[in-house]
Amino acid sequence: MNGKLEYRSFESKVLQDNPLGDPTKRDIIVYTPENYKSSSSSGYPVIFFLPAFGNDSYSAIKHDPFSLSIYERLEKQISDKTCGDMIIVVVNCFNRLGGSQYINSTVIGRYEDYIVKEIVPFIDNNYNVSKRAVLGKSSGGYGALSLGMHHPQTFSAIAAHSFDSCFEYCYLPDFPTAIKTLKKYQDPLDWIDEFWNKDSSRTKEDFTTLNVMSMAAHYSPSAENHKLKIEFPFDIVTGNFRENIWSLWKQHDPVNLISNFAEQLRKMDLIYFDCGIFDEFNLQIGTRVVSEECKNLGIKHEYEEYNGGHFNTGYRYDISMQKIYKALT
Repeated sequence: MNGKLEYRSFESKVLQDNPLGDPTKRDIIVYTPENYKSSSSSGYPVIFFLPAFGNDSYSAIKHDPFSLSIYERLEKQISDKTCGDMIIVVVNCFNRLGGSQYINSTVIGRYEDYIVKEIVPFIDNNYNVSKRAVLGKSSGGYGALSLGMHHPQTFSAIAAHSFDSCFEYCYLPDFPTAIKTLKKYQDPLDWIDEFWNKDSSRTKEDFTTLNVMSMAAHYSPSAENHKLKIEFPFDIVTGNFRENIWSLWKQHDPVNLISNFAEQLRKMDLIYFDCGIFDEFNLQIGTRVVSEECKNLGIKHEYEEYNGGHFNTGYRYDISMQKIYKALT
């Protein structure tokens, strides 16, 4: 590594007393390039990188002999002169429900505020920053789009890879698995306790259920129901579909949000979407629909579909980082 990787311990006030009891003191992982200067007059573009569901900041940058981490990809591009110097900030919003959509939740915690009101000012105060971009894939891509559209004064560029959208296609197929798993439990929190006690015996069905539970905690929290205080779009005993709860989920679907944030999105220096045409969670449908909606609303953006699925697509960051650098310098 030519640049520098720092682990900056940060104690959050926003996450104090979060409902799941997750840590409030976390590392912010910051990459600075080899030639970084704290006094450079122009400053450096900063990428706030949001890990996908099931990942924290450490797993997002772990060494993989078959692939490159995001900062290793940036270093290679700098060496190849296909991209310039940037700072990368890897945030950690992992929680007991397996990951984050990077929005505030009364069940999980105020992770949107954590990023925008705490991490961004911390980076601004400690590093030589010019403009900011937000980048992620899957749940991280959802977070990138959501944070960008809600906070155009904070972020100047959005790069969202294979992001959650068209919820009918990406979430509904997982509901039967969650129903089958949860119907034996009086309260979802009982299943969560068992999940974390299983260790190596966790199954694919367990992780599918955890994902559904996390989405419910983000999209349909409840002040009254269960110890975990979430509502599902289905009855966990009978499986009956609950349209009133599903409508709450749909309010968070990017397909339905774009028109409400068109003015904010038009302020972006860059909006970049992509998705593999064989995405295992059908996210190519949602990203395509969002792109079409952007076209209809006159929102300048770039959208690419490529020959691939949802996994092993880290090489797509090479493309988005080049676009971010060009847009922000």
